[in-house]
Amino acid sequence: MIKRTVYLNRISPFIDKDIIKVITGIRRSGKSVLLQQIQSELIKRGKSKDNFIYINFEELQYESLLDYQALNEELVQRIKQINGKAYLFLDEIQKVISWEKAINSLRASYACDIYLTGSNSQLLSGELATEIAGRYVEIKVYPFSFEEFLEAINSDRQNLDHDFLTYVEIGGMPFLSLIYQDQQACDTYLQDIYSSVVLKDIVDRYSIRIVDLLRRVISYLSREIGHPISATGIGKFLKNEHRGSSIDTILDYISYTCDAYLFTRVPRTHLQGKQNLKVNDKYYITDHGLRQTVLGSNQQNIDQVLENIVFVELLRRRYQVSVGLNDKKEIDFIAQKGNDKRYYQVTYMLGGQQTIEREFGAYAGIVDNYPKYVLSMDKFDMSRNGIIHQNLIDFLLEK
Repeated sequence: MIKRTVYLNRISPFIDKDIIKVITGIRRSGKSVLLQQIQSELIKRGKSKDNFIYINFEELQYESLLDYQALNEELVQRIKQINGKAYLFLDEIQKVISWEKAINSLRASYACDIYLTGSNSQLLSGELATEIAGRYVEIKVYPFSFEEFLEAINSDRQNLDHDFLTYVEIGGMPFLSLIYQDQQACDTYLQDIYSSVVLKDIVDRYSIRIVDLLRRVISYLSREIGHPISATGIGKFLKNEHRGSSIDTILDYISYTCDAYLFTRVPRTHLQGKQNLKVNDKYYITDHGLRQTVLGSNQQNIDQVLENIVFVELLRRRYQVSVGLNDKKEIDFIAQKGNDKRYYQVTYMLGGQQTIEREFGAYAGIVDNYPKYVLSMDKFDMSRNGIIHQNLIDFLLEK
């Protein structure tokens, strides 16, 4: 079990403070392990394990607590038995009906430090957020970065290309680092995660009756990673598959997959007018290993997979990411964090002059001084005209 240092550093300023820590992310991305690591950090700070209360709402033994009143009663009883401050660790809190009422009451009434995890992005939206508004901080957790993957498999980093190919094929779900040399075991585990996300976080949560239709929408989104998506286009695809559906249903299904952190929607922005386009957003999958599970191979359409890996890495680094339209050309990513703004083009190899002109030429006419990158697997530096060419593995491993 590797230490999720990036996330612990983000949480650290809020540990033992009167603010609710909410850890979100796709199922099995490491949220529960992060809770354990937070507990270890508290023990290092002199806190007693006897003051910790941990509940995982996925476990059947806690089914009676899936209502806010029952949960409140249980926690009040247990807090009263603790000498001093209580530390609450509540895993998959979204399963509790109106959970925010119990949590807000406990925070206001008792000396307790609260940590929650959730696998649905609606956890902190709408009415739920108003109950604890201004009293929480959200930490988004993603599957292993390539850097974390190398650490987890104890790589000697002598053959990074081979390690990266393994990462491309299986993705970054943390448990895979224990079985990464067994492709069949990896495939089985990823299929199990995919089924859990689809059935528990989408089908059950939203009472979907036509599961096959949902799976076809997910397949379409997975295949079209990095391409503009429209509900109309998906509708035509489904019609060709003899599975017609309304545009509203398709839009709902896309939204549900994003709520479950399976996909992330990325807006497209005109660089000249700086307005977001209202249609044809792009979608990227949270873990590219799940894409291989859906489609069967990540080595086909490798450009899309590499683009997806870069996108999620930018999210890990806490950038706000959009797609840029520069006249008729498209820039893969505009990444912004405060005053730090960067442009990225991603391709597998700069193998020919046409590819070179396409990737570097995408920046033509952009006159600002923000750094502009072309990322590829090429080993030689092909920077030109102030545009930085960087090896993609070097980008993923840079500090």
